[in-house]
Amino acid sequence: MGKSRHVLPLYDAEGALHGILLSPELWRVAGPRLEPVLKAALAQLEPQPELQEPLEAWESFLQYWDFKYPVEASVSCKNCGASTENWQEDPQHPFVLKSAQLGGLVVFLCKSCGAIVRKKHFKDHVCFEATPRTAS
Repeated sequence: MGKSRHVLPLYDAEGALHGILLSPELWRVAGPRLEPVLKAALAQLEPQPELQEPLEAWESFLQYWDFKYPVEASVSCKNCGASTENWQEDPQHPFVLKSAQLGGLVVFLCKSCGAIVRKKHFKDHVCFEATPRTAS
């Protein structure tokens, strides 16, 4: 990248890199494209609290299943495109169960983008909806 007045590496007394300072001008141009990448990287660096899943609600949902099609454990996020064939057995566990209702609504948290994913089971089909996480 070479030397630039828009990018300033920050070093400690021992010469170890501690960060990079971007000029306001560069941030205005690159910031909108960098923010999603930085958020995803921060999510990987920061320890995530263990989220308790209401598995008993899921088991009740399965127990009273009366739709004409088989249960599918697949989940997909329309917000970021994350998906899994089986949310319970996927080693990455990209979705966290938030609730399961006997009426057919199963709600997940997408660990990739933080969206709330709703899997709606109707009499003859299933649909997915995703609500992006609001900035806090």
